[in-house]
Amino acid sequence: MELFEDLFKNRTVFVTGHTGFIGSWLTQWLCDLGAKVVGYSLKPPTNPSLFEDINLEEKLVHIIGDINDQSNLQKTLHEHSPEFIFHLAAQPLVKTSYDQPVETIQTNVVGTTNLLESIKKTSSVKVCVVVTSDKCYENKEINYAYKETDALGGYDPYSASKAAAEIVTSSYRNSFFNPNNFAQHGVSLSTSRIGNVIGGGDWAKDRLVPDIVRSLSTNNEIHIRNPTAVRPWQHVLEAISGLFCLTKKMYDEPTLFAQPWNFGPMIDNENLTVSQLNSQIILEWGSGNYNNISEDEPHEANLLMLDSSKAVSKLNWHPVYSVKEAISKTVTWYKEYFTNKDHMERFTQDQIIAYVEQAKKINLDWASKI
Repeated sequence: MELFEDLFKNRTVFVTGHTGFIGSWLTQWLCDLGAKVVGYSLKPPTNPSLFEDINLEEKLVHIIGDINDQSNLQKTLHEHSPEFIFHLAAQPLVKTSYDQPVETIQTNVVGTTNLLESIKKTSSVKVCVVVTSDKCYENKEINYAYKETDALGGYDPYSASKAAAEIVTSSYRNSFFNPNNFAQHGVSLSTSRIGNVIGGGDWAKDRLVPDIVRSLSTNNEIHIRNPTAVRPWQHVLEAISGLFCLTKKMYDEPTLFAQPWNFGPMIDNENLTVSQLNSQIILEWGSGNYNNISEDEPHEANLLMLDSSKAVSKLNWHPVYSVKEAISKTVTWYKEYFTNKDHMERFTQDQIIAYVEQAKKINLDWASKI
């Protein structure tokens, strides 16, 4: 794949959280682009595991490590001298954060700080993108799509930890990686606030699509929380293409693009509720039924939308799939898994290729400008 003007080809890319759902898709695409990937993460967090099902360990330098171990993290960065860093390692679940608030904040806030501190002492690093979440905003649950200039906040420990990670990253950018002093430090640092991603290979507990798929695959009734909740649903490859577009811009013009960025569906796209998303998945699957169990569940936001117009106008990025296309691609991946599990590596790569081809058809720069 000659995409993103061959930015990653034969270059070392350090990915934290490479064994997770988004990390595995991102790592697979980086490998397809010819990157030399060094992954640093805990063991795959789920069983099944996308990381294992697409044989990623064979394609990269696979390091089992904890971002809370700052000395080991710094040693690993120094040893492999990456030019690019994607920081995805995190405790990624709202519900888990209620049960494990200290661990969530430790990993998501202090772990991010450990990485930034390590970058200060690693001269090879040119670009670092810290991936946070759409939940980092102070959500007033009004009909409004949040922009990068809006206030940060967090009702639950997960959301608060992502807002805190944003603040920590901003403070490091101001204090140690200031664009005004780029000649001295040579690092471009940004954050990426991505919407709710869906896609094949997500097996996390207490996450909507994996829970639905587990029920459908075993012919059990689906139990959903917060059926009226609205989220910025998008296919996982949308978020990753955004990260890659951002990285290219940061590499070319490091002082201009070192700032926060939203990546989510367009505001005028169809916004589906949890119930509507669930019904669309059932339609694509061909069978299934569900009920609402939200009465005894901890608080989760009911309305959350992102404004990604800044990324569209300044990065020449744009979503490729509608939400229904994203659902279709996701369900197709899982149906393939349950019928042809041993061929998921090729199938996953084929879905990346199909995404690229669709991007070319709508003339996105990153897919057609070589």
